[in-house]
Amino acid sequence: MATANPTVFLVMVNGQVESAQFPEFDDLYCKYCFVYGQDWAPTSGLEEGISQITSKSADVQHNLVWNFPIDITFKSTNPFGWPQIVISVYGPDVFGNDVVRGYGAVHVPFTPGRHKRTIPMFVPESTSKLQKLTSWFMGRRPEYTDPKLIAQGEGREVTRVRSQGFVTLLLNVVTKDMKKLGYDTSTLDMQTSSVIDMSEGILK
Repeated sequence: MATANPTVFLVMVNGQVESAQFPEFDDLYCKYCFVYGQDWAPTSGLEEGISQITSKSADVQHNLVWNFPIDITFKSTNPFGWPQIVISVYGPDVFGNDVVRGYGAVHVPFTPGRHKRTIPMFVPESTSKLQKLTSWFMGRRPEYTDPKLIAQGEGREVTRVRSQGFVTLLLNVVTKDMKKLGYDTSTLDMQTSSVIDMSEGILK
């Protein structure tokens, strides 16, 4: 009996929020969540998570290591709205209040395989020195009510931000039935090597 043609494709993502570099801060934790289009739906795994608090390593790099696991599977009918992972990092200020130390987002890699991504982080800034001083005393730094806004871009042009820190992700991506639906998921390295092999064959 002939098998029916697939109507959806699957994207499986697992890995970890490996580490971060925030030279000015210590004792930080992170949160992650996924943002995706209307045609996408998670079929298994967790859409969001919160890590443990970690301190700087004793080596010269002073990395903050979480190794916090990520595991989720999506299904979709088209690539529009490809999932993004949003990272938020938090830690205590001088008064012991939890404040945001960085936001960042990156698309899930489009090609299957093992990928390493380093995300530049940023924080919103107060619009005036008075607001900055007041927020410092009150322990209420500027932050987004919903971190998912970072991945959408709407209204971001009116937000004043400052770069601060980096977060490193390790992601393993597996896709299923994308080629059957007409989407090419071959990596650039594979394409390049095949071109080299063909040219060598012609030269021979």
